[in-house]
Amino acid sequence: MNERRAFVTEKAAVTGGPYSQAIIHNGLVYLSGQGPIDPLTNQVLHGTIEQETELALENIRIILEEISSSLYNVLQVTAYLINMREYGRFNEIYRRYFPEDPPARTCIQVARLPFDIRIEINAIAFI
Repeated sequence: MNERRAFVTEKAAVTGGPYSQAIIHNGLVYLSGQGPIDPLTNQVLHGTIEQETELALENIRIILEEISSSLYNVLQVTAYLINMREYGRFNEIYRRYFPEDPPARTCIQVARLPFDIRIEINAIAFI
């Protein structure tokens, strides 16, 4: 099972950029960074950190479920925030998506993200 397979679903946000929503390899799923993009309209939502976090995590959830995986199978997350002062508010939403045995995580403040969003989240999961 050494094959590498690109995965894209129209049920999650599709920005049209030159990348796959996920790459599947050896039973692992490497998800591209997800932001607050409405999966129904593919429009960027500029809102509070809570709103943007929820939409980014929903896109991750949708992609994983379309691959026959789930948020429970997430092993590692990297979250990129433009303002670390919003870290606590981000955690409130994040905790709802990973209530038990949360994955390993890194959280980094960055100067800017595409589309001037507040947060982008990527993850590694297993199938």
